[in-house]
Formats: sequence, C-alpha cells, structure tokens
Amino acid sequence: MLKPEKYENFQMCLFDEWESSQKVKGTDVFSTRSGLVRCEWLSRCREERALTQDLMSEIADLKNLKTALRKVISNRGSAGIDGMSVEELKVWFCHHYVELQHWLMTGTYQVTAVKEVLIPKPNGGQRQLSIPTVKDRLVQQAISQVLSKRYDPTFSDHSYGFRPNCNVHQALRKAGNYVAQGKNWVVDIDLAKFFDEVNHDRLLWQLSTRLGDNRVLKLIGKFLRAGMLSGGMTNQRIKGTPQGSPLSPLLSNIVLDELDKELERRGHSFVRYADDIIIMVGSELASKRVMESLSGFIENRMRLKVNREKSQVIRPYQLNYLGHSILKDGSLGLSPKSEQRLKAKLKQLTKRNRGISFEQLIDELNLVLRGWLNYFKNAKMRSRLSKTEAWLRRRLRCYRLKQCKRALGIARFLTKLKVSWNRSWTIAGSSKGWYRLSNTPAAHEGMNLKWFKEKGLYSLTANYG
Repeated sequence: MLKPEKYENFQMCLFDEWESSQKVKGTDVFSTRSGLVRCEWLSRCREERALTQDLMSEIADLKNLKTALRKVISNRGSAGIDGMSVEELKVWFCHHYVELQHWLMTGTYQVTAVKEVLIPKPNGGQRQLSIPTVKDRLVQQAISQVLSKRYDPTFSDHSYGFRPNCNVHQALRKAGNYVAQGKNWVVDIDLAKFFDEVNHDRLLWQLSTRLGDNRVLKLIGKFLRAGMLSGGMTNQRIKGTPQGSPLSPLLSNIVLDELDKELERRGHSFVRYADDIIIMVGSELASKRVMESLSGFIENRMRLKVNREKSQVIRPYQLNYLGHSILKDGSLGLSPKSEQRLKAKLKQLTKRNRGISFEQLIDELNLVLRGWLNYFKNAKMRSRLSKTEAWLRRRLRCYRLKQCKRALGIARFLTKLKVSWNRSWTIAGSSKGWYRLSNTPAAHEGMNLKWFKEKGLYSLTANYG
C-alpha cells in the first residue's frame, strides 16, 4: 500500500494538477501547476485521515450491513461463481452476519473471483462485465454507502453520473444551457475502455490521502485485484475497476473528479456523466486547443487513454451525448443513432417468425416504448415519433395478417373488423407478400388507430408532452 507520509516528506505524489477548490471538511485543497503537492493540502488531509482511523466500524455496523443487504436484494442480478442467489443471501446473512462483521473488523474477509459476462455494445463489439458473488456485492455496497457520505459532497457540480439526486436529464439540461449562452462548439472526449484502464496504485493512493483505516484500503485493493473467471481459467487483474460491482461507480467518480477539478481550474463549461465528458467552447480554434491540451492531461497525468478516433470537435446539433443532440437554442433533440437503435429493437421484436401471440407482442413492445419515451421525453421529436409509430403499426399489421395463415383466415379476420367481404377477399386472394399486404387500404381500414388503441399499444405521440 502506498503511504501518504512518503509524499509528505518529498512534497510530491502521483496525484497531479489539483489546483482549485475541492472541499474537504470546509477547507481548500491546492497543488502547484507542476504537480508538486503543497504541504498545506497534505496537512489538511492528515486531519481527515485521523478522523477515519476506525472507518471499518461504520462499514461493519449491523445497520449499514442490513441497508446494503436490502439494496443488493432489490437490485437482483445473477449469481457469481459460487452459485449463491440473492434470495439465498438473505438466509446466509441471518446466520452468518456476526462472522461477517468479525472478518471485516479483523481484515480476514476473503474476496472471491468474479464471473466474466460479455454483452454486445450498440455500436458493435462487446462490453466486459464482472459479476461478483452476492456476498462480495453485499460488502462492496456496505463500503460504498459509507464512502459516498464522505466523497459525494466534494464532487464537482458538473458531475451527474452515479450520484444521489443527479440524473441524465439534469446533465442534458446543463449542456443545453451552455449552448444557449453561445457555446456553439463541443469537445467530445471519449475515454478508451475507461473502466478497464484505471491504475490501481494511483486510485489507492487517492483513497489513502483521505482514508486512515488501512483495513478499508486493503479490502478495496482486494476487490480491485480480484481474479476473473473466463473460459474456465481465473485471470489476475492488474488494472481497471470491474464493471458490474456496487463499488465501481463510486471509484470511477473518485478517479474522474481529478479531471473535473482541472476543468474547473481552467474555467471551462463542461458536463460529465460517468465517463462521458463534453466541454462547450465558443470557437472552433479554441475547441481544437482544448482537445489537444486535455488529451495530454488525461494521458500523461491521469494515466488513462483517450480514443483519438472517437473523440471529436463538433457542433452541438451533431452531438450524440447520452443519446441526444443539442439544438441552437439549447433545447434537446433526438440523435439519429438513438432513433436507429429504437427501430432496430422494434424490428427485432416484431419479426414475423417469432411465434408468440399478438397480445404478448404488444406487452413486450409497451415495455420498450414506455421506457424509451421516459428517457427521451425532453427531446424535440414529435414529427419523428409520428413516422416511427406509422412504421411500427405497419409491421404489426404485417405480423397479425401472417398469423391468419390462409386466405380464408385473412378474409374472416378483416370481415370481423368491419371490412367489406369483397375487399377482404381481394386481399386474401392477393399474391403480394405480407409486408405489401400490410399497407393496403383494407388493412388500414380494419387495423386502424382505434383498433391499436383497443389492443393496448402504447402510443408515443399521445404520451409525448
């Protein structure tokens, strides 16, 4: 474990470029532009370390553990490599909470390897998730609850990810306000595999400057270095914070708070949600200068990687930040990629060969549509929603017609919907494909807007405020 006292003697450390106003118990933190940490800052941190010498007692407190247990159970999630489910965790905790407290207080708690899970990314490729055991998730949640009380008040007001009382909509509103003020260029910085690139030693040193209980630091170190079970073999982690663990969001905010403080020191207008960072500037020349300067800071000082191919200087209306673009007046728009992802999801759900009932299909669609609109509710997109809904209704007409299978079934189905017998048989006897049949006047007459409403299909345009 890296000792803060070592850096007090030499007045320098790995934690560079903290020059502006981070608040720690009402005091300012300063460092020089060259990266030398001032003695004043170290002495103020020494006071906080003295107040956290027995931090593990707060973590192992039964009330805190019970709160963590309820949180882990409510989050559900799959089992780790030991196979224990969240339902079994409650029974295990009732019988072993005294032992768990003893392990934590004596520093003998044993961390289990995590299970690797790969999920596809929207833009291609795969994202690696790490699934800890439910017992490890319980302990990590207990640590996160205690540390959040100390760290969250010191985080930047420009940070909105994984924080209480902060959300995506607030971040987007803030970005829109900057554009409305005349910041018409955006520096969109993409951190390459951020969660996989975090330097363990540097993160642990950052924690040790404010936390005085070595038991907590060692336990966090164990979680960071926990092996990952992949393909039947356990691989040791030498860097990165495992995505999927309760502690990872807080640790990522602690790492990136250094970048927030640097941006504040430079006087930039910026918004950060987790590792998604955008800086608003007034001119193209300034934006290019900011891009080059900050890329160097992130790579040379913070030891993280910037994806040069995905990082870009663009106009707000070209942006795809948290799925949104930003219009000239600062209002939000729907990015083309977000619309494409929605249609791709709906297309997958409405494939004609799925073999499920029409009612079940409507239920599945409603879940997707309701959640999607709740996320994008502040974007200006009424005309685009109308087109998307019309496209979806055509696919549903196609799905329902194919369920009729034979010509007689189609004719009876449309006649039941009060389409004339002759017109129903005209469609039923047609040699056109299902998708072309779904766009005929008779199909529209029978499966009209009223019919879809009776079937319970969630309407994007009707619920869009």
